[in-house]
Amino acid sequence: MTTTRQFEKQTEALIDDLKSVCANYGLGNDGNEFKIITQVFLYKFLNDKFVHEVKQLDDKVAQADNWEEVLKKYNADDYEMLLMQMSESTARLQPKQFISSLFERQNEANFSDIFDTTLLDIAKENSDLFSVLTEGGEKIVLFENISKYVTDKRDDFCKAIINKLVHFSFENIFHEKFDFYAKIFEYLIKDYNTNSGGKYAEYFTPHAVASIMARCLVSGKVSNVSCCDPSAGSGTLLMNLAHQIGEDKCTVYSQDISQKSSNLLRLNLILNDLVHSIPNIVKGNTILEPYHKDKNGNLLKFDYIVSNPPFKLDFSDFSGELDTKENHERFFAGIPNIPKTKKESMAIYLMFLQHIMFTLSDKGKAAIVVPTGFITAQSGIERKIREEMVERKMLRGVVSMPSNIFATTGTNVSILFLDKTNSKGDIVLIDASKLGTTVKEGKNQKTLLSPQEEDTIINTFNQHEPVADFSVVVSYEDIKAKNYSLSAGQYFEVKIEYTDISPAAFAAKMNAFETNLSALFSESKTLEMEIQNNLKGLKYE
Repeated sequence: MTTTRQFEKQTEALIDDLKSVCANYGLGNDGNEFKIITQVFLYKFLNDKFVHEVKQLDDKVAQADNWEEVLKKYNADDYEMLLMQMSESTARLQPKQFISSLFERQNEANFSDIFDTTLLDIAKENSDLFSVLTEGGEKIVLFENISKYVTDKRDDFCKAIINKLVHFSFENIFHEKFDFYAKIFEYLIKDYNTNSGGKYAEYFTPHAVASIMARCLVSGKVSNVSCCDPSAGSGTLLMNLAHQIGEDKCTVYSQDISQKSSNLLRLNLILNDLVHSIPNIVKGNTILEPYHKDKNGNLLKFDYIVSNPPFKLDFSDFSGELDTKENHERFFAGIPNIPKTKKESMAIYLMFLQHIMFTLSDKGKAAIVVPTGFITAQSGIERKIREEMVERKMLRGVVSMPSNIFATTGTNVSILFLDKTNSKGDIVLIDASKLGTTVKEGKNQKTLLSPQEEDTIINTFNQHEPVADFSVVVSYEDIKAKNYSLSAGQYFEVKIEYTDISPAAFAAKMNAFETNLSALFSESKTLEMEIQNNLKGLKYE
């Protein structure tokens, strides 16, 4: 019996083999390697999931030594009936599109064209459910011609890919859930999920941060809710949130300006049994052109929102377009000015934060990663946003994280929690900055939280526990009295230790202080005389 860890290792080995093929054909560390690896991996996953489901529906296929031959003997009507019985989350494939069929045809002339055409046909036949939309309404389908990225020996390249895929099977791991696929997804994209110079930086939110956000947001049973991330990246936060709620109890929405991120998120949704949400994944600019709207053209309101937005970014080329009558309520606190220098320092996270507050439903909850400086800034847009959170009674709490929780940035971060049902107050502020263990990751320092430390943060938050020098529970009035500061440290009690002492001991201490002071004054006068004498000597010279 193969263990989950053995499956994990085998899957990682397949990914390494695919990268090795790319390297052998001149694509190692090439920007197009990412497209090839992720699409080929997805093709294999969808192929095996199709076969797995067919075997559940037809015992003849399940028991056959050669299931491909059984399926090829189906007439058109019977095959169509079989497809109709399959779950919506399974891609529809024809027998000629199976990996085993391509394996049998690998020695035919122009095999690369056969390979590419197969992928394109699968993408076309499944475009309604598996396509990512752009804000202009165009569809980004599952697959493209991948052999075009190879300049020479395209047929050999495609043969090498097929030969790596045919000897591996996902069939035995479809029962696995979130934790397994989260690790596989992270391994798959670890070499590609970096800032590639695009509009928004793409980086992988640490598991500890994603877990804390999800488990503090969802502490009870919920169902039939909407979840959104307006700057989704590869979807780490959304996957953790959906898993905490239950993949079948929520619908996911997202928007991200990066096509690369949108493709990664689609892959993540497929791996985590959230295919039903793929039509809600949009490539576009959330701040300038938010896509998700109701039938009346108003922005959709969401029950849960998670976000780790870019903190700073030059958005001067469209900031002027945001100052419209329609946007005054959405961007109530204002739009950052365009600096004369360092335009890249514009605080775009403040725009995402205002957008999130505007798009929360009446019962909505949100968790947003912000620079820790936001929680104490005493002026500007930051202060206005905090005041609004308090005045509208939608603040739930703040967790200030350890430094270097993100290895890619030196910025200290906090997690801001909103809850529009928290009208009575009871706000939990946690200073977790002293937790964690520092490790080296490449050239950077990174702080890792242990599972026990994660649990401490989450349990303290959910149970509203005040803990000395770690957490406080405050009211909206308390926050107003502290100039709207959301830093836990400003609410901690100042401890003054008193020591009992006898009159005689007190007098002895005072005498000692007086003796020391007299000696210091005497020494000071001596030094002063020496300095004056030295100055006189210099004058006469």
